[in-house]
Amino acid sequence: MAKGTGLEGVVAAETDIGYVNGQTGELVYRGHWAKELAVHHSFEEAAHLLWYGQLPDAEQLAELHAKLAAHRRLTPELKELLDAMPAKAPLMSVLLAAVGAQAADSEAWPPSIEDAIRLTAIVPAMIAYRHRQLAGAPYVEGGDEEGHVAHYLRLLFGRPASAAHIRAMSAYMVLTMEHGLNASTFAARVVTSTESDLFAAVAAAIGAMKGPLHGGAPSGVLSLLEEIGAKEQAEPYMRAILEKGGRLMGFGHRVYKTLDPRAEALRAVSAELAGDDPWLDLARHAEETAIRLLAEYKPDRRLYTNVEFYAAAVMRAAQMPPALFTPTFTAARVVGWTAHVLEQAANNRIIRPQSVYGGPMPGGRE
Repeated sequence: MAKGTGLEGVVAAETDIGYVNGQTGELVYRGHWAKELAVHHSFEEAAHLLWYGQLPDAEQLAELHAKLAAHRRLTPELKELLDAMPAKAPLMSVLLAAVGAQAADSEAWPPSIEDAIRLTAIVPAMIAYRHRQLAGAPYVEGGDEEGHVAHYLRLLFGRPASAAHIRAMSAYMVLTMEHGLNASTFAARVVTSTESDLFAAVAAAIGAMKGPLHGGAPSGVLSLLEEIGAKEQAEPYMRAILEKGGRLMGFGHRVYKTLDPRAEALRAVSAELAGDDPWLDLARHAEETAIRLLAEYKPDRRLYTNVEFYAAAVMRAAQMPPALFTPTFTAARVVGWTAHVLEQAANNRIIRPQSVYGGPMPGGRE
């Protein structure tokens, strides 16, 4: 039987965009710590950094904001496409189809930053339109003067979001923009290497993100926090899980063997906002309790908080249902995907790895 290798440890690209070191807990976007960007910079500033290679000055930031705002509104044709999707179609599948269809309005090759900006602007609108459609709620546009994250939350819920929720969601979306050569980013670069268009490459990335091993929503963390419910229940509830040999969701990560820097940044933002949101306050207390109990019950394991823990807390605080978790992750990661598409196209060579044949040969040959 053929065996999968997973390509772990295989270098498949050189990049100037992002750096991930799981042993030391480092995540860098073009020479800047991602956690510092999340705490001190906006979504638009981080996106400018990934696309253009530098943080924007005031004039460049205003220009990027204007470009994103110019592409936020869904065309009648795109609304018709979204309306025609089966009600049972998962939101990620709807996004995959709708994003791929955008290539009709663009030059196929080479990809451009303008296409990256247009797609980044329109994906949140696609998500919100579909969400409101399935909920039987009217889709209300407007608020073009708002920042990218504030506008996304307005579209989703039909009203302006609180400053605390915008702040927390912005930090989350900055931290999930980019994460090295993960499965979806690799898929985007492979498609780009064939000289296919940016929209096909991002559609392929969405297909990878749709898989539960990559973009699965942190529903287990959400369930844990909802079951705890109140600070005084945190220790007895989690202690009972550990006594039975169970796992605390939101702790431990395949890549990071120390504290996930994305979790570290979201913790800092949550600490800043905890007084404004009881759910974030509960999450911070639950994390502190879990770390203490894990050190007691599993002293030989290096289990630290991962980004899913605070992602669940932030999205739950913003009243976002679990069905929107992975699409929102996707809305942020579009920036990283498109940055990689542009980088691949700038110095392109088709990605064509080899495989080792392990099946039989004709005529009984060995």
